[in-house]
Amino acid sequence: MKILVVTFILLFYNCTVFAECKNYKNLAFSYGGNKDTIYVVPLADNVVRIIKSSGKVHNIPEMVYVEGKLPKYKVKKTSDKDVITLDDMMIEIVDGKIRFLSSDGKLLLSESESMIKTSQVQNEKTYISTQSFHSPSDEHFYGLGQFQDNNLDVRGLTRRLTQVNTQISIPFLMSNKGYGLLWNNYGLTDFNPASEFIALKRLEGEGRATTVNVTSTTGGVTEIRHSNIFTAELDIKESGRYALMLDVGSSMARRHNLSVDDSVVIDMNNLWLPPTSSVIVHLEKGRHVLKSELTKEDSPKVYYRKVDNTTVFSSPVSNGIDYTFFAGTPDDVISSYRVLTGGSPMMPVWALGYIHCRERFHSQQEILDVANRFRNDSLPVDMIVQDWQYWGKYGWNAMRFDEEYYPDPAALTDSLHAMDMKFMLSIWSKIDPASALGKKFGEKGYYIDNTQWVDFFNPEAAAFYWNNMRDSLVNRYDIDALWLDATEPENDDLRDRRVCGGRYPGEVFRNAYPLVVNKTVYEGIRRDSGNKRAMLFTRCAFPGMQRYGVATWSGDVGNDWETFRRQIVAGLGISVAGLPWWTYDAGGFFRPQQQYTDDSYRQRFVRWLQTSVFLPLMRVHGYMTDTEFWNYGDEVVRLSRKSLSLRYSLMPYIYSSAADVSFNGSTIMRPLVMDFPEDQTALSLKYQYMFGHSLMVAPVVEPDIKSMKVYLPHSKGGWYDFNSGRYVSDGGWHNAAVTIEEIPVYVRAGSIIPLTPGLENTSSLASSNLEIRIYKGADGEFRLYEDEGDNYNYENDKYGEINMKWDDSAKELILENRRGSFEGMCNSRNIKAVMISSDGVVERNLHYDGKKTVVNFNL
Repeated sequence: MKILVVTFILLFYNCTVFAECKNYKNLAFSYGGNKDTIYVVPLADNVVRIIKSSGKVHNIPEMVYVEGKLPKYKVKKTSDKDVITLDDMMIEIVDGKIRFLSSDGKLLLSESESMIKTSQVQNEKTYISTQSFHSPSDEHFYGLGQFQDNNLDVRGLTRRLTQVNTQISIPFLMSNKGYGLLWNNYGLTDFNPASEFIALKRLEGEGRATTVNVTSTTGGVTEIRHSNIFTAELDIKESGRYALMLDVGSSMARRHNLSVDDSVVIDMNNLWLPPTSSVIVHLEKGRHVLKSELTKEDSPKVYYRKVDNTTVFSSPVSNGIDYTFFAGTPDDVISSYRVLTGGSPMMPVWALGYIHCRERFHSQQEILDVANRFRNDSLPVDMIVQDWQYWGKYGWNAMRFDEEYYPDPAALTDSLHAMDMKFMLSIWSKIDPASALGKKFGEKGYYIDNTQWVDFFNPEAAAFYWNNMRDSLVNRYDIDALWLDATEPENDDLRDRRVCGGRYPGEVFRNAYPLVVNKTVYEGIRRDSGNKRAMLFTRCAFPGMQRYGVATWSGDVGNDWETFRRQIVAGLGISVAGLPWWTYDAGGFFRPQQQYTDDSYRQRFVRWLQTSVFLPLMRVHGYMTDTEFWNYGDEVVRLSRKSLSLRYSLMPYIYSSAADVSFNGSTIMRPLVMDFPEDQTALSLKYQYMFGHSLMVAPVVEPDIKSMKVYLPHSKGGWYDFNSGRYVSDGGWHNAAVTIEEIPVYVRAGSIIPLTPGLENTSSLASSNLEIRIYKGADGEFRLYEDEGDNYNYENDKYGEINMKWDDSAKELILENRRGSFEGMCNSRNIKAVMISSDGVVERNLHYDGKKTVVNFNL
């Protein structure tokens, strides 16, 4: 353990963002007998970075933070502590430990123990770095990224943060106590690591055999998988709540299953799963029998740790302890996080409409046939997606279309554009070494050794990759969006390998591969593709990636109800960790054989789709599936049309919320901690969430139900049913009627919701007529944002805003003077204003020409 010696000096600490050197003024303290150092780095009025170093072992670049204006601070030394004061927080160093306080002196977080221990990685020196924090029993934590274990509140949970298909690790925590915490490490990180474990032994005899069709990095394959039973006995010395982490012992799992004394505590089946899964259970003192049914090749261990009042981050490969503390409300924290790690650019407006995908289209003609039917049937859609293997005979990711099936890709994109439809293309970070392009990469040494993954940590390899993609696909065929698949990379392939042309052990950057892949492509588009607004869709992520215009999805998941529930929790976990753009494969990726005629599946599909209306992005996808709605029968088409129409009617609300993300660092998909951090019931809910600041979404996550309990936190003026307009209550539990037509959605009183009817794509959004709904009961405000939708002119102030205010006591809606302008802006439009109250509905029609307009709803 390192103990602080109170020696204070002022210095400059050099850090780099890739090749760019930056100087940060710091407070530095030497401590311990070896004169180790703590750097206290103020980054903003409410943010400070803490670095504890025993000396660098790898001179790694700064990849997460961007340059910003440094805050002012004051330093005061007393007999027992050092105090650093910023405008919105204070830092105290007392007896060798750091305490973080609000500006009014309220304790927010305090360190407990620190450890920096010498270790090795690939025969090179490194450090195991561990930092523990005090966490009171009434604290709730959210974040860490996208996980499949169905835990939204992660306080006390043990998790291993690795990047694999269906799991995205973001070492960022949000507390309900008024702060956030980012652990700065590019490699593997353990959250609340358990020092004790027990290995499970396989019982003799072969288990059940199952034949499955799966995706892989070489395409679709058929596998026969055998299951076996593994058992162990666990001795617990003290009764209490225990965090258990099942590690199957394989790079990817096929099943997570764990029983304690015949009580199932973990049970997940999917064709791809992360190697670990976690749960918290109560265990009495004494002996317990553990049992797992897993695949034959697994070698499982169960790690266990008694939950206590500490929260711990630990990294086995590091230069020391490095973390950043953010003070404030959840919105303050994420806004500051985006300022320091890069803001999220505006998504193209068409990316927020419906995205249609399947695994996979087999030809150019198939794509055009489906696109034409969408338009002929008046089913709203904005983008159609070509998944993998269009390269055909040329080899994996050869960056060319097989002309036997895609004879004229330029004509394909032209035809889609003529239908006001965009085209997304799947691109991988691996290239077949036997392909013509792959041979060039091999000759230049641009692969990560003994893999087919491109070494994006090598700037020359990254530039060569982008130049080929640009010239062969993106600019040549005017591709609108790119699907960067498998950016983990799959199978945790950086372990035991070198990166950056052999300069670093792969473990140093084990979780950061998606960051450099998306950086390469985004910066290439911004530099070489004119003013076209980038949209990157990727399967993995890392802190700071939001600045590259990325959206993520939850990977190759199943379709059952439990999987559906887990995806909602997974999306909330990554959203609260600072990455705003997320979705899932609506309907699930792996689907049942009889999906088109199975009524139980069709019901699930409808619920997946209805919930996706209220996700940051709305998208359908499915393996070995023609995912078009008409394949599932007329009733599914009718219900799907209703969901699509609702999504498009909400587009002014959604696009304005997107502007709030880009301009103010906001979050669209919001776990309830973001709006109700004091409400203990709200903090315990996993499946309800806010969509923007006004809509409470309550997905239907069970089959065949006629009603469900919904919790509405107390809010001034209460809540309305969005679907019916009926006033519900001012808060508390509510029994919601459930039909197949829709899912329960509620609106806070005081909300202003702009809608637009009848859209089939987003191309006419900025010129469409508006309906503005006002929900009486509290004052409200909404800023309607509009721009050209597909370029970066907004960065040069080419956009329009209409600030709307609701004066509840006067029953007046005020549309203020429009601010700003852009090419093609609609200077005047017809608006229907609708006041909704417990007494009924009052409508007013008006014409708005950009000048202040007051609408009175008094009778």
